[in-house]
Amino acid sequence: MVRAHIGVMLAATCLLSVATTAQDERTYVEAIGNVRPVALPPGGDPPRLADGHIDFSGVWFAGSTGKANAWSVVPDEQGSAQAPIPFQPWAKAKIDSMSRTEIEVNRPNVRCQPVGTPGMFNQNPYPHQIISKPGMFVHLIESDMNWRVVHTDGRAHKGELDLEPLYNGDQVAGWEGDTLVIDTISLHPSTWIQSNGWFHGANAHVIERLRRPSMNYLEWQFTVEDPDVLTGPWTSNWSTYSLGAEDLNENYCTNNENVEQLERLVEVQSGN
Repeated sequence: MVRAHIGVMLAATCLLSVATTAQDERTYVEAIGNVRPVALPPGGDPPRLADGHIDFSGVWFAGSTGKANAWSVVPDEQGSAQAPIPFQPWAKAKIDSMSRTEIEVNRPNVRCQPVGTPGMFNQNPYPHQIISKPGMFVHLIESDMNWRVVHTDGRAHKGELDLEPLYNGDQVAGWEGDTLVIDTISLHPSTWIQSNGWFHGANAHVIERLRRPSMNYLEWQFTVEDPDVLTGPWTSNWSTYSLGAEDLNENYCTNNENVEQLERLVEVQSGN
């Protein structure tokens, strides 16, 4: 099924694109909907588990309203500027050379592949359901029914001989005060760090941080270390999620019938 909160796609279909010509000097306004979102109040202190750690349980929507905002008339707030990603020159050249069509064709969720880590958060247009228990973090997303279970007891990664490339990698987690830190290595090579074509090397290391500053809000941030692709570590801005009341729906990716058409378009663009 397609939820109404895939904001990018819906916004694109109803966007009033405007150009002023010599014959028409009127001023037009771009609009993407008719709903003015109302942010949730903080809601008091966050709940805690029996072991005293923060309980992240709930269904979480991107943004501050606790629900989908596909038809918002309010532009997304621009946070502080992101630091540039420190790509090695060859990696930046490779990504820059990719057309928008190539990026679209090769995105994991277009290929009906798991989005992996950190894609569970940053390549998922649907809500998240988190279930917290002492020593365990369970993360479900509606996008192709992806899920992961992470032990939060501070255990070490598997030994080198036991590691294998996985979509979500080998994940362990521990606590820095009230912040949950998820540490991931051994990521499958087909996953991307972001949906813009940012691929990774075999030695990529992703560190996610989650915090719940109040009852109704969750915040997420990630850091990437990748000596094969980057010249140094890179950390994202914090992303905000708000507490909702909906259940997740079934959403399965099936052979995307448009992929072959997109691949053919790539061939045409490249002159083949």
